[in-house]
Amino acid sequence: MQWSFRPTAEAKDVPPSPVPTIEQVVPAEPTVAAQDAVVDPSEIPDVTPIADAGAARAQDAPSSSAPSEAAHLAVAHGASAEQLTQRAIAALGGIERFVKNGHDVIIKPNICNANHGPEYASTTNPEVVATLVRMCLGAGAKRVRVMDSPFSGSPEAAYARSGIEAAVKAAGGEMEIMAAMRYAKTPIPGGQDLKEWPFYQPILEADVVINVPIAKHHYLSTLTLGGKNMMGTIQERGGMHPNIGQRVAEITSVVRPELTVMDATRILMANGPTGGNLNDVKQMNTVIASHDVVAADAYVTRYFDKTPADVPYIRASAEMGLGTMDLDGIKIAEFDV
Repeated sequence: MQWSFRPTAEAKDVPPSPVPTIEQVVPAEPTVAAQDAVVDPSEIPDVTPIADAGAARAQDAPSSSAPSEAAHLAVAHGASAEQLTQRAIAALGGIERFVKNGHDVIIKPNICNANHGPEYASTTNPEVVATLVRMCLGAGAKRVRVMDSPFSGSPEAAYARSGIEAAVKAAGGEMEIMAAMRYAKTPIPGGQDLKEWPFYQPILEADVVINVPIAKHHYLSTLTLGGKNMMGTIQERGGMHPNIGQRVAEITSVVRPELTVMDATRILMANGPTGGNLNDVKQMNTVIASHDVVAADAYVTRYFDKTPADVPYIRASAEMGLGTMDLDGIKIAEFDV
């Protein structure tokens, strides 16, 4: 099978064929060796700060329009990633709660490296991502783009190796390379540690941002979950490492994803964020969804024998009012599919 990167001009109607499975979309061998993860600040373009994009992204919380019976957090267990994703979002009130006719939607999975396929649990399950693409298009989205900024390997290689490119294209979506010239310094209203940072502007301009992290260990931030996944929306990520908990929270406060869908079908228990040893992977067959990224992150900590308070960016995000980590006070729907 040949792999290439050819973004489509616009989202197309969802084809009737099913989303490829992980086994179908993963090439046999890695396409590129790991590269140095350190970002050179001199490579960041000197751009003029834009207006308060952070405030523009902080729209009314989706919970204000949620059906009275909708859950704050949904946890679905079962064998089919597609069905888990569909049922978890249905429990929140349906994809139509988030995506309206004519919306420009960006889906942000974790595609951090070009070294491993999804069976290694370092990148998001392609079936979860493709299911979201189809659901958004079914709700009337005019365009659904999927993107990330890998720190190991080229975007083209990472998109292919993760299996996400093939699955997204089969579902009718587009893969977008995050071009350097489309980042701009952006104010961080309410930032305690950071006042501005270079953000990828199409993400801030989209009608809806869907955050699709994979749950995994991280040597520096304890865990990589929904909040940490927002680091893929910025440049100069090495600058996040000092005081990473507070800084990740402040990045999240600007992007403010309308929906977080946590891939816990497989989770990486050690040697994150890139992994590389199948012995570190644990099969969980679970998808968690919420409009509240903090609640989603807080719930998943139990899979790693931790509490929300053990993860600095979850604490900081809750303190900034980006969501709740007090799960006793919210409605949780947990079920088998």
